[in-house]
Amino acid sequence: MTLTEPTLTPPMALSSVDMAQIFAAHAERNARIEALRPGNKDRLFDGLTAAGITHVTVTFDGAGDSGQIESIGAWSGETAVDFPATEIDYAALTSDDPEVEMRQLSLEDVVEQLAYDFLSDTHGGWENNDGAWGEFCFDAAARCIHLEFNERFTSSELYTHDF
Repeated sequence: MTLTEPTLTPPMALSSVDMAQIFAAHAERNARIEALRPGNKDRLFDGLTAAGITHVTVTFDGAGDSGQIESIGAWSGETAVDFPATEIDYAALTSDDPEVEMRQLSLEDVVEQLAYDFLSDTHGGWENNDGAWGEFCFDAAARCIHLEFNERFTSSELYTHDF
């Protein structure tokens, strides 16, 4: 019997990636972003009220790994109005800098940004597969944001019968 050298490569060394550290950094970043939201909402509601806008509606739709805001409408009571050219401060963290960056965004852009943020936070992946659709209502008088979310899914039912 002849001995032959093994042809398989040795197993890879254990990874030195500390997943616990990665998850902790992700959780800390999310907590910092969440801490910025009350101020962003307050500045938005102040700006909407100053512009005479009572509420804003945002519709969205997505499926097949793609989704978007379909429309953003501003209202004064029952009358549709245009967004003013007003810009407000919006606090954000950039991906490459851990410091808070204050950006000047239009009221409409802040509404859109917050809508995407809340969709991501509450229904991450809403645009994937069968997707989802719905509507936000930003109520300036009540200073709250309401979301109606409709999730699509494919259903399959099996029926078996023995006769």
